[in-house]
Amino acid sequence: MSSSNGRNQTEKIANLHGKTWILGEPELIDSNKENGAGQNWSQEHYVIEDAVRAILTNVGEDPDREGLALTPHRVAKMYDEILAGYEMDPVEIVNGALFDVEYDEMILVKDIEFFSMCEHHMLPFYGRTHVAYIPGDKIIGLSKIPRIVDMFARRLQVQERMTRQIADLIEEVLNPQGVAVVVEGSHMCSMMRGVKKEHPRMVTSTMLGSFKKNPMTRNEFMQHLRQPRASLL
Repeated sequence: MSSSNGRNQTEKIANLHGKTWILGEPELIDSNKENGAGQNWSQEHYVIEDAVRAILTNVGEDPDREGLALTPHRVAKMYDEILAGYEMDPVEIVNGALFDVEYDEMILVKDIEFFSMCEHHMLPFYGRTHVAYIPGDKIIGLSKIPRIVDMFARRLQVQERMTRQIADLIEEVLNPQGVAVVVEGSHMCSMMRGVKKEHPRMVTSTMLGSFKKNPMTRNEFMQHLRQPRASLL
């Protein structure tokens, strides 16, 4: 029997593949995951658990019934993942992946999938992001642009702000001639509630530098987005 934050919990210990596990019902919790000293369950996690239990009770559910007994715990763990953007460091994301290349034409990364949470109703919105830039002195590693999108998507957001944040960070990191970001999103808050429309799609854009000043550059970018997706295989 162990106690954490005033809560008693029965622990069953097992060894599996050279690792020590604390067995919970019906989940396995890896006791080596956090600093080798058991699960790092913070005060904030317990506050989230209590809040979820209060919601379940006040919508007419029994938070102690079998199907819901571990739901508060699962929700607290889920928020660690889907709201991880608050803990992401842009310096660590870029991680020195800036390269000197003599190239001054448009670089476009299309169809970056994202999942975010609307800050107004805490319901998901999701879709695709398209990011383009025209280099100044440097280019950035290909994988870093989707990571930048994830950093801002994995927060409580509004799509308009997220679009601008992605563009502003790329401009700050690269100092390019121009940056363009277009986000296409479907919002569950308008699909499940409110107007209850099945297929609404919101499109937001931010144009900086040459994309804002030069209509030909902007039109080239938009033309690329209109091209149908083709398989590379």
